[in-house]
Amino acid sequence: MKSAFFLLLMLSVPAWAQDAQRGKALYETHCLDCHYESIHKRNPSRSLIHSSAQLRVEVANRAALTKQRFTAEDLDDIAEYLNRSHYRLKK
Repeated sequence: MKSAFFLLLMLSVPAWAQDAQRGKALYETHCLDCHYESIHKRNPSRSLIHSSAQLRVEVANRAALTKQRFTAEDLDDIAEYLNRSHYRLKK
């Protein structure tokens, strides 16, 4: 249920509002404490992420574990950064 809520929040942010540079800064500040960039470089056939929507849901789920207060825009920007830098999924 929580994932569906985050998905709805993230879908409300227009695609043009996504800022990959801002997402990179947020990722490096809040996400690298728990895991490293290498987690995103695993074999694509073993990845659980196969669409932009799945990536956004996973970012929201992981962000909730940090106990930080992220806005929908924050989460969208982090997902945009990860998509551009690692996943390269179609929108």
